[in-house]
Amino acid sequence: MLFTPHRIGALDVPNRIVMPPMTRSRAGRGEVATELMAQYYAQRAGAGLIVSEGTQISRQGQGYAWTPGIHTPEQVAGWRRVADAVHAAGGRIFAQLWHVGRVSHIALQDGGAAPVSSSALIAQGVKVFVDPEGRGPEAGVGEMVQHSAPRALRLDEIPGIVADYAQAARNAIAAGFDGIELHGANGYLINQFIDSQANARDDEYGGSLPNRLRFLREVAQAVSDAIGADRVGVRLAPLTTLQGAVDDTPQATYLAAAKLLDDIGIAYLHIAEADWDDAPGMPDAFREALRMIYRGTLIYSGKYTKARAENALARGWADLIGFGRPFIANPDLPYRLQHDVPLNEGDRSRYFGGGAEGYTDYSRAA
Repeated sequence: MLFTPHRIGALDVPNRIVMPPMTRSRAGRGEVATELMAQYYAQRAGAGLIVSEGTQISRQGQGYAWTPGIHTPEQVAGWRRVADAVHAAGGRIFAQLWHVGRVSHIALQDGGAAPVSSSALIAQGVKVFVDPEGRGPEAGVGEMVQHSAPRALRLDEIPGIVADYAQAARNAIAAGFDGIELHGANGYLINQFIDSQANARDDEYGGSLPNRLRFLREVAQAVSDAIGADRVGVRLAPLTTLQGAVDDTPQATYLAAAKLLDDIGIAYLHIAEADWDDAPGMPDAFREALRMIYRGTLIYSGKYTKARAENALARGWADLIGFGRPFIANPDLPYRLQHDVPLNEGDRSRYFGGGAEGYTDYSRAA
C-alpha cells in the first residue's frame, strides 16, 4: 500500500510516503532559505509529500539559530526557490509553520526580549541552539543553552499571533507551497496552550480543556480562512512529553483536539509518535479512536520501518507514513523502500549546520 496514490484535501499524491519536518539549520543570513536548501528538498521529491522543516512565522517565533522564516519578502523569495525546485522535480511540498513560544533565548529575540508562552513557566533542562559568535551555519559551530525564562502572553497580544499564523500561511502560498502544516507538537507554542502542565492561565485560554484548546482552534480556523482548509494540516504529539509539555489526561485532550480539527475540516492530521529508544508505545485503542473521530487524512511518523508502515496502512490507522531520519541519508528513499535496497546511514555530526557535506552529498541507488 505504501506505493499507491492518495488524495490529501485538494492534493493528489503518488505514494503514501511522507518526508516529515526535520530541522537542518542551514538557512542563510536573514533566516532565508538558500539554493542549497532548494537542492536538498528537490533531491527528495520522490516522497508523496514533503513537509518542510519548521519555519518561524515571526522573529518572536524563532527558537534556534539558522532556522528559516517565512515572514519577510526575502524569506518568501527564498522559499519560492525551494518550492519551484521541488515542483520541477515532480514533488509536492507543504510548509510547516512554527512558533516555538518559550523554547527560545533572549539572544534570538528582537531587542533581547523574553520569549513568550501561554504561561511564565520554565521547562528545566530544555535547551536551544544559539550562535554567540555569529559565525553562521557554514561554520556549524554554536552552543546549546537553557531556554530563557518566558513571560505569559497578555490577552490583547494573542490575536496578533493568530494573525501572524494567517499571514505566514498566505506567504507560504505566495511562495508556491501546496499547503501548510501547523506545528502543534513537541512542546512549542500551540502545545504550550494545550497541555495542562504547561498552561497555568486562569482566563479563557487556560484551565478547562475547551479553554486550553482555544488557541489551537483560533489558529487552525485563521489559516483555513486564509488559504482554504483543504490546504491545511496540523501536527500533534498526543502521548509524548517533549520539552516539558505534559498533559494530565492526554488521551481525552487529544481526541478532543482531533474532533475540533475535524469540525474545521482540515486536510490532514499528522501524529508524531515517540521515536526515542524505550519510548512508550501508542495504544491500539487510541489509534482506533482517532480514526473514528477524525475523518480526514491521517499521517503517522516515528521510527517506522517498511514493515511497520505497511501494517499501519493495512490496519487502517494511517493513510500515509512519515519516515524522518532515513530521508536525511537517502534522498531516493521511496525507491529504496520499494525495491528493498539497503539504506545509507546518516552522519549525525552533520545533521545541524554546515554546508553540502552530510546534506546534499548522499548517494542514490539508481
